[in-house]
Amino acid sequence: MSLKYPLAALLLLCSACAHALAAELRLYTEDYRPFSYLEDGKPSGMAVAVVEELIRRTGEPARIELVPWTRGYHQVRQQANSALFFTVRTAQREAEFQWVGPIVRGHTRFYTLKDAGLRVDTLDDVRQLGTLAVPRQWYSYELLREQNLQNLYGVSTPQDMLRMFRHGRVKLLLANTLTLDDMLAEQGMHAGQLQAQFDLMSNNSYIAFSRQTDKARVARWQRALQAMRDDGSLARVYRRWLPEADARALTDQLRSE
Repeated sequence: MSLKYPLAALLLLCSACAHALAAELRLYTEDYRPFSYLEDGKPSGMAVAVVEELIRRTGEPARIELVPWTRGYHQVRQQANSALFFTVRTAQREAEFQWVGPIVRGHTRFYTLKDAGLRVDTLDDVRQLGTLAVPRQWYSYELLREQNLQNLYGVSTPQDMLRMFRHGRVKLLLANTLTLDDMLAEQGMHAGQLQAQFDLMSNNSYIAFSRQTDKARVARWQRALQAMRDDGSLARVYRRWLPEADARALTDQLRSE
């Protein structure tokens, strides 16, 4: 009987040691305001704030790196103990990763300049408006290519797309409703100059863990995220980074499914 409690304590200690010795997580993200960007040489943004809190809650050794999205995507497909955030979860990507989320819900929407006086209701209308520039790494690019959109033109970054739009080289802008303001600000523009047209798709963004990452580790992150929803800390992150969101939009963001 005298060994019962020391043995239990030893087992707990061993469990804690194993957790502490877990391999470091490599967490990749891209420069995509307001979700993730570098500020004074350090990762910042709404996505980074959520992930840093999840790191704290899980006690995981982890490192966040800003890299081009395509590089991060390929790294996580091949590398154990790695993840990419935020990533739109789609049927095509479902089997490639283990998913924690959803973290963010948004809509990918077409916009035109308000002064242009255009009305765009369908993809057939989009086909009639000349070149459509879309970042090649976006899922919306894949979706439009599947629709055989002949005027689709892949660019390297969202900034390239915005510059083409600002200089009048394209008539349409495709953007996530949650990142639009920051994207426009980088080009000296604002949402009041735009006319919203129609939504191409809704998108739920997740943390995408590699298939080689231990399932128990991924489950810890999902539980920690749910705890953030339950105790209100996730709502506080949203309010800080999405101050213009109304109560309905906030409720939608906090849904677990």
